[in-house]
Amino acid sequence: MDFSGIEKLDLENWDGKIVCTLFMAGCDLRCPFCHNASLVLNPGEAPKVPWEEIIGYLRKRAAVIDAVCITGGEPTLMPDLAEKLSEIKEIGYLVKLDTNGTRPEVVKLLHQQGLIDYVAMDIKNSVGKYAKTSGLESIHFEDIKETIDYIINSSLDHEFRTTTIDEFHSIMDFEDIGHLIKGAKRFYIQKYVDRDGCIERGFHPVPKEKALIFKAVMEKYVDCVELRGYD
Repeated sequence: MDFSGIEKLDLENWDGKIVCTLFMAGCDLRCPFCHNASLVLNPGEAPKVPWEEIIGYLRKRAAVIDAVCITGGEPTLMPDLAEKLSEIKEIGYLVKLDTNGTRPEVVKLLHQQGLIDYVAMDIKNSVGKYAKTSGLESIHFEDIKETIDYIINSSLDHEFRTTTIDEFHSIMDFEDIGHLIKGAKRFYIQKYVDRDGCIERGFHPVPKEKALIFKAVMEKYVDCVELRGYD
């Protein structure tokens, strides 16, 4: 299966590292505020970047780039992801995986095979609002919880993050999120930006003052809590 996009030099995806980011088309969620609508809604129409082109670039740039980030869409849906990551790791790169956590068996396999070094998992909302925030009528939350628990209790370096929307998130939601990820290494409260690539338009970012209240709530459960995207 092909990737559908490549950002050859990314200085913001992994703190302190120069990253090449690969985008996979297709997702099992439909979060209305998602910025990658074209990859999520019409994966069959997304452009294709030949694997030979990607791996050739990574071989040439091994002295410059530190790591490769695999994102989407939802990259754990890629049937040959492990094989591709094996080739990337053979070159010597660190690998970061972005995931929504719906496929715990894939995250476990990739970690146990030594194919990922860092995982960033999106936490959409409190359990009661998870399906709605994900754009679905219902969701199998047990899989998401299994991924959360595995990440926290494994040796895998990680972060969790929530993109905050004024229409979706409240203080009580963050109390629930705190219980879900208690003991995690890092949590980021990400500012939403309403832009053309979103599945739906018209949502509003949480004001910084409110985001700081959310941060204070999360600091009861996670040692390192930061705002991302706020001045």
